[in-house]
Parts: sequence; C-alpha cells; structure tokens
Amino acid sequence: MPGHGSPTVRRRRLGQELRRLRERAELTGDQVAARLGWSAAKVSRIETARTSPRESDIEALLVIYMVDSDQRQELLALHRDANRKGWWEEYRDSLPKEYTTFLGLEAEAVMARNWEPQVVPGLFQTESYVRAMMESGQRSTLDPPGGLRSRIEVRMARQEAVLHGENPPEISVVLEESVLLRPFGGDEVMREQLRRLVEVSELPRVALRVLPLDAEHPINTGAFSHLKLPEFHDVVYLEALLGGRLIEDEAIVYRYEVAFDYLETKALDVGASRKRIEKTISRW
Repeated sequence: MPGHGSPTVRRRRLGQELRRLRERAELTGDQVAARLGWSAAKVSRIETARTSPRESDIEALLVIYMVDSDQRQELLALHRDANRKGWWEEYRDSLPKEYTTFLGLEAEAVMARNWEPQVVPGLFQTESYVRAMMESGQRSTLDPPGGLRSRIEVRMARQEAVLHGENPPEISVVLEESVLLRPFGGDEVMREQLRRLVEVSELPRVALRVLPLDAEHPINTGAFSHLKLPEFHDVVYLEALLGGRLIEDEAIVYRYEVAFDYLETKALDVGASRKRIEKTISRW
C-alpha cells in the first residue's frame, strides 16, 4: 500500500503555482494560449488541475514565465510527483468523479472529521456490513454485480490506506446512536460491526463519539466529511444517493466546521461512547 501523500493535491498545488507565475508575468490565459498555440481552456484546465499536463507543457509555460533554473527544477519535480498513481486510481472507472477527487484529497489530509447519522462510516465498516448495506441499496442505485464487488474493494483499500498507512490523519467521527441499532445483514453481521467500532475507537489517532438518541439534535443535514489539508484550504464532501458533492467555498466549509464542533459538544465523550457501543453489542 502506498504511503501518505496525494497526486491530487500535488496537481492542485502545481496549478496554483502556475497561475501565480502567470499573474506575476502580467499575462492573461488568452495571451498565454495565443503564444503557445493552445486554447485558453487548456491553460485554465492546467491551472485548476482538471487535466494532467505533459512535462513539455509545463516546460513551455515556465519559459514564457521566465522562471529561473532552481524553481524550474522544483516545479518539474512537483509535476512528476503529481503524475504518480494514487491507490484509488485502479478503481477510477467505477467511482463517481467527485468521490475520486475526495479520495485524493483525503490521502493528504492531516485531519478528517465525519458526521454520520445513518450508517457506520466507510472507514470503520466490516466487509460483511459493506456487502449487506450495498446489496440492500442496489434496489435503488441499480449497481451491476461487478460494480458491487469493486465498491467493496475500494472501501477495504481505503481503510488500509487511511487507518494504517504512513502518517495517518487525525480522525474524529460523530456517529448517531441510531446507526448502532439499524440492522444490516443480520445479528452476527451487526455484532461483528460493533466490535469493529470498539477496536477502531482504541486506535491512537481516532476519536469516535456517539450522539445519543435522547440528545438535542443540533443540525439538520446528512452525512458529511470535513478535511483539513496542509498548505491548502479545507474541503467538505457531502454524500448523496448517486455519488456526492465536493465543497471548496471557504465560507460554506467554515459553516460545516462550526456544525461539527457543535456536534462534538452534544455527543458522549470517547470513553462513554465506547461503553455505549459495547453495551449495544448485547442487543444483537
């Protein structure tokens, strides 16, 4: 399993730096495109990391921007790193585009915070729970059988990379208590899943809290994940039936950050949450 680090984030950093250099040179995207015989859209896609440019493209831009040799080597090295494959690339064809981007950002996150009011968060799910949950959901999402297998593999690979890779992020999760009571796959599957929650709650970089059913419910939203990234603005990923939505607007992201902070104040502390999960195992 590859270590911590993400070509998705490196690609974005490269694009940001190229835009900064263009603006320093007092050139518009249209002017750069005209000089290189490109479309303005190509310049924009490179700067916004919506495409993977060739090294020759980067070199051509650096000539126009009159970048010195030391910075040129740094940017070309960043480009080479950005073209390395992340663990999720193998599954790109079977994943929604927004979720693929989220996985790339998650690989670079220093902190990942997740609110989950309906099911066990993907990072903590057992394979049996994943299968039961996805088979139940097939009636609405109409996934082909092969797609189901691929999605399970992605879930397991993500857990290995994020929980057990090099330099794992700090993970904070607030889980609504109803998740512990909602059946997927029968009693044995649920017992195994809740035992798994107890295990992960003891990992040194994981804080798992349960929001009790009798607690005040402070926000009205579905599941979301909030990522804190080094040298890059935070992002929020909103889950939906057929994919998800990545939010990068800083004002909106901040509101989700405040919402999560409030959820933590209403949830049980880590120790009490673990005891609540252990007690619930006997109900299955």
